[in-house]
Amino acid sequence: MNIGAAAKASGVSAKMIRYYEEQGLIVAAKRTDAGYRIYSEQDVQVLRFIKRARDLGFAVEWIKSLLALWQDQQRHSGDVRALAQRHVDELQQKIAQLQQMVGTLQTLIDCCAGDARPDCPILADLEQVHTPHCHQ
Repeated sequence: MNIGAAAKASGVSAKMIRYYEEQGLIVAAKRTDAGYRIYSEQDVQVLRFIKRARDLGFAVEWIKSLLALWQDQQRHSGDVRALAQRHVDELQQKIAQLQQMVGTLQTLIDCCAGDARPDCPILADLEQVHTPHCHQ
C-alpha cells in the first residue's frame, strides 16, 4: 500500500511516517520503480504500535527501546515494566511541575485587579524570579 493508505490504516499522518522513517523507528519503505513508498501490513502494525506509544507520551528514544523489546521474542517482561515505570515516574514529575505552575499562576491571577489600571502583578512577576506576592 502507498503512504496515504498506510497513514489511513495506522492513524499516523504521512508526514509523521516519513519522520519515523528518518528517526529509524521504522525501516525505510520499499519503493516502486517511480520512487513511491510501499508499506506492508506489518509496517502498518509497527506504525500502530508507535502511535499508541506516542499517545501514551513516550519519546522517540523510548519508543526505539520499546520496539526493540516488542520485536525480541527473548525479552524479559521486567525490562518492559521497568521502562514503563520510568516513564510513569517522569509523567508524575511533570504533573507535579504543572500543578505548581497552575498554583503560581492562580495566585497571580487572584492578585490582579483586572481593571483599567496599568499595574499588573502577573507582568511584575514575569520580570522577576521570586515567589508570587500580592501587592494590593
